[in-house]
Amino acid sequence: MIDAFTTILDTKALGYLVEAIVRIRPLPGKLHVVEQMLREMPEVTECDKVTGDDGFVARILSRSIEHLDEQLEKIGKKAETSSAIVKRKIASRRQPDLLS
Repeated sequence: MIDAFTTILDTKALGYLVEAIVRIRPLPGKLHVVEQMLREMPEVTECDKVTGDDGFVARILSRSIEHLDEQLEKIGKKAETSSAIVKRKIASRRQPDLLS
């Protein structure tokens, strides 16, 4: 079953030079507030609600390190964050092999 078709944009050509993977641990009682905040941030390109110590893992695009810092400060009012800058993609999002 095909669920959707998509277009892949060159985000660097659009001015988003930094991509970060951010682990987000909402402060007590802020889970739903943080979830809504992440849904509304246009720079969040992917976000998963996960098990374990963190509530969410997100991919965030930024125009610069300073822009990323501003985004993390907004989130940081409601959650603890831990971020890693993406140096290079080894494998983009892909589907499993259907022939196996």
